[in-house]
Amino acid sequence: MEESKQVDKEQFVERFRQRTKQLALEVIRFSKDLPKTEEATIMKRQLLRSATSVAANYRAACRARSSAEFYSKISIVIEEADETLFWLELLSESGSTTIAKVAELKKETTEILSVMAKARSNTTKK
Repeated sequence: MEESKQVDKEQFVERFRQRTKQLALEVIRFSKDLPKTEEATIMKRQLLRSATSVAANYRAACRARSSAEFYSKISIVIEEADETLFWLELLSESGSTTIAKVAELKKETTEILSVMAKARSNTTKK
């Protein structure tokens, strides 16, 4: 039974690693279609930084050497996912893109944020 739990956890971690990477790739693709205005360029740069940071820091969390390090990295993932949501909202509310174009990205980012918040709440800071 314990071995089964370990396999399930490893599968979850790998699927989530792919999921956060896929979010980063989708944001990269999305950003290519944004207008070339100064405002959109600034927001795009920030969006790209935060979305790619979600994937990079989740990957780092998977390699954590202690629960304290895991907690710290997951906290960064949460912060960056929330920031990604902010930039997506700002892009649509400023008229740089439409709500429809950011809907799927916002949905996926929100789901990642929820899962990571739950993971952090289940982790001790020791």
